[in-house]
Amino acid sequence: METPSNLIKERYNVGGMTCSACSAHVEKAVSKVNGVVKAEVNLLTNSMTVQYDPSVCGKNDIIRAVEEGGYTASLPTPKRSEEKRESPAELRQREFKSMRNRLILSIIFLVPLFYISMGHMLGLPLPSFLHGVENSLIFAFTQLLLALPIVLINKHYFVNGFRNLIKGSPNMDTLIALGSGAALVYGIFAIYRIGWGLGHGDTALAEKYMMSLYFESSGTILTLISVGKMLEARAKGKTSSAIEKLLDLAPKTAVVERDGVELTVSPDEIAKDDIVIVRAGESAAVDGIIVEGSGTLDQSAVTGESIGVEKTVGDSVIAASINKSGYFKMRAQRVGDDTTLAQIIRLVEDATGSKAPIAKLADKISGIFVPVVITIAVIAGIAWLIAGETAETALSTAISVLVISCPCALGLATPVAIMAGTGKGAENGILIKSAAALETAHKVKVVVMDKTGTITTGKPSVTALKPADGITEAHLLTVAASLEKKSEHPLAEAVLACAEENKITLSPAEDFKAVFGKGVSAVINGNTCLAGNAALLADNNISLREWQSAADSLADEGATPLFITENGNVIGIIGVADTVKPTAAETISELKSMNIQVVMLSGDNKRTAEAVGKRLGIDRVISEVLPQDKERVIRQLQEEGNLVAMVGDGINDAPALARADVGMAIGAGTDIAIDSADIVLMKNSLLDVSGAISLSKAVMLNIKENLFWAFFYNALGIPLAAGAFVPLLGWHLDPMFGALAMSLSSFCVVMNALRLKLFKFKHKTAEQSSAPAENNKITVKGNNEMTKTIIVEGMSCGHCVAHVEKALNAIDGVTAKVDLETKTAAVQLSKEVSDEALRKAVEDAGYEVSSIS
Repeated sequence: METPSNLIKERYNVGGMTCSACSAHVEKAVSKVNGVVKAEVNLLTNSMTVQYDPSVCGKNDIIRAVEEGGYTASLPTPKRSEEKRESPAELRQREFKSMRNRLILSIIFLVPLFYISMGHMLGLPLPSFLHGVENSLIFAFTQLLLALPIVLINKHYFVNGFRNLIKGSPNMDTLIALGSGAALVYGIFAIYRIGWGLGHGDTALAEKYMMSLYFESSGTILTLISVGKMLEARAKGKTSSAIEKLLDLAPKTAVVERDGVELTVSPDEIAKDDIVIVRAGESAAVDGIIVEGSGTLDQSAVTGESIGVEKTVGDSVIAASINKSGYFKMRAQRVGDDTTLAQIIRLVEDATGSKAPIAKLADKISGIFVPVVITIAVIAGIAWLIAGETAETALSTAISVLVISCPCALGLATPVAIMAGTGKGAENGILIKSAAALETAHKVKVVVMDKTGTITTGKPSVTALKPADGITEAHLLTVAASLEKKSEHPLAEAVLACAEENKITLSPAEDFKAVFGKGVSAVINGNTCLAGNAALLADNNISLREWQSAADSLADEGATPLFITENGNVIGIIGVADTVKPTAAETISELKSMNIQVVMLSGDNKRTAEAVGKRLGIDRVISEVLPQDKERVIRQLQEEGNLVAMVGDGINDAPALARADVGMAIGAGTDIAIDSADIVLMKNSLLDVSGAISLSKAVMLNIKENLFWAFFYNALGIPLAAGAFVPLLGWHLDPMFGALAMSLSSFCVVMNALRLKLFKFKHKTAEQSSAPAENNKITVKGNNEMTKTIIVEGMSCGHCVAHVEKALNAIDGVTAKVDLETKTAAVQLSKEVSDEALRKAVEDAGYEVSSIS
């Protein structure tokens, strides 16, 4: 369902939340505001995303709803270039240091408190003024003085806990405050009882309460909770490293030209249409168009292309691209939050802030969990009193239930896994727009792929040269390219590109004519020549009887046969096809190994489409499909009971991408791809389709593991703390151990989620894939220059390419061009050079040669 255009989507900072019960309460309170369509709260980032109708409610209504629930809310501070803004990493570091300092201070007071309260039980020496019943009041009061600083240091638990209890929305802090506070109050009560006993000569009463002080429990609970919180904060900080890395890509300053003067400014100060200067070694601060100069840009941070891209006047530049060499000026087109980099960061942030459907289970439970736990604690305490146990036992049991039941682990189970998963995806160029898409992807049963531009390169190229007897390939290509030079047909571009690669010298074409839908004709070197389809030759009474079999063979391979004639005789056929991407076969193989059916959509004729499908082992091919019909095909597949993922280029496939359960756009961050798809594959690699699904499966398994342990922990911990195992096994849980168990459970859930950062895709990256690529470069026989293709192993980046090219080009008579994706070096020889010489040059550069052809 599409979001109404009048709705506004805003992000708010929310303070005071400590557990999933808090986030559930805030979400519920905001959702009740009239005009709010959707509210999602992220406990991990203390943020909230709200969609609302501005004609019905406003920002203040939303903030008021949060505050009435016992929390704080505010809009993010506007960006101001003159102010030093604290980065997320710096904010987390400051919070971590604050937690660490509180913990250190707590331990400083807890150690002597623990020693005094427990030391005598372990046979450790105590000062004489703390020994004996006669000193029991000093013994108790000293513990109180040591416990109070710990309470004050960790007062935020009490402030937040009791405030939310009064507001009717008890949370994790409420359980901690009630547990620790009850132990503290009971200890103070014990001091009064000791004083009464000593004052009235009842030493037995004084001794009884001297042995029943709970000050150490109160201090230990708070300290152990702080240990867990500190470890949790440290671990959670690691989950959002992807966003930090993206933020670090943007340069801190930029040079703009205004009124002929160069000024160094913050990227936030750049306005649209400003002229931005980018020198070698600098990064582009905004998106723009080059208006002067040129450069070689490293766009790997955004697009995943490791090889530098040559850019000149009129070419577009993406923010965060590094100018490796050259100098250029560009006109700013997208600035601030509109740049491609800013959109990517926003996508990752939105994904980590959104909720997966599975998270609703935890939210529903968390919303009622704390009140239920308080009720169980009260019932357990009363039950033990009724059973004849002492008040100390009943109180200890109630405190243990309160402390061990804190739902931290439950609240963290989903968001930390979502953040770690989306972060891992972002690091690998897979941008997942929502947690729902991340969850849905693991259930995909059918992957539909558009053929042109997705499975294939979208650019025709020459795949075969079939000259007639007595005709060389060089002559065939010379005639064809000379004919096609004046044509604007895509097939002509492919022929001319092939001729250029093979350094074919073209001949002048006179009396050129283009016959619409059939081909071209011209006079070359006094010979009447034609290039076109069978219809063109039929119009000129040229027989194809001897060539029909060869033409059919090319068609079966998915190529379009281009007939070339000279003076009424066919001198050969050139096969032109939209070539398959090098990673297509490996991707389809991976998907099939995951029991996922692959469907290919194509607007091509049935014969051509099925030839491609057969070559790649695609399960089902649907041909002659118009762009507007692709959405209908997706709907039909869904009606058959399939959960469908659509993979397209994000432009003419937009309706199908939107209709699919999971839309995956292959393309380097185009607007339409980002708008229409659920997942954007920035590296333009088909391998990331199976990679995204594999990542989804890993994240969902991690979430289920987290939820299992969170539920299992509470299911086991609450009965143990309530004393259910005392009659059978004699097990009783001390409040201190309950606090330790609670802290460790949260820490373990976070650490389990962080395992996703170690996730490795089954396939290699698009650059490293060893799958044999379709090498469609044609080596023309009969040309004056020899061409050889070298398969080079061991290359992994643009620097490797440069090394191999330098080594080969250093050989006299060699001109080499290296392709990283296909792992090939195309070598032109102007003189005889042995294979051994070529092999030695590559191996001396540190790489391996697997074949030379």
